[in-house]
Amino acid sequence: MAKSKITPDIKEQADTIVARFNTGVLYNDPDAGYVTRYRGAFMYLGHEQGGGFWPICRLTYTGDIENWEFAIYKYSNERYDPNDWFFAGSGEIDGSIEGAMRAGLEAYPP
Repeated sequence: MAKSKITPDIKEQADTIVARFNTGVLYNDPDAGYVTRYRGAFMYLGHEQGGGFWPICRLTYTGDIENWEFAIYKYSNERYDPNDWFFAGSGEIDGSIEGAMRAGLEAYPP
C-alpha cells in the first residue's frame, strides 16, 4: 500500500478518536490514556509518564482513516515490529485506531 503523509485534518480526526477512546474506555485515567505523536506517514501511540513518552505501537497511514498498518513496539529490542503477531491483544487489530489501542491495552496493560 502507498504510504500517505498524515495531513493536519487526519491528525485532528485521529486525535478525536484517541480522546474518545481515552474518555469512553479508560475514563480519562492519566496513567492509562493514550497520547499521539506524528512523523510523516506514522502515528505513534503511547503513554506519557514521568515526563517521557512510552511507546505502545506505530500505525502507518494508508490513505484511509479506517485502515492503518500496525506495528507493535518491542521493548526487548526497542523497535517497532510490523511482523510480530504473537502477542497478547493481536486479535484486536482490525486496521482501526481503536483496534490498535485495544491491542495495546492487552499487550501492555496500564
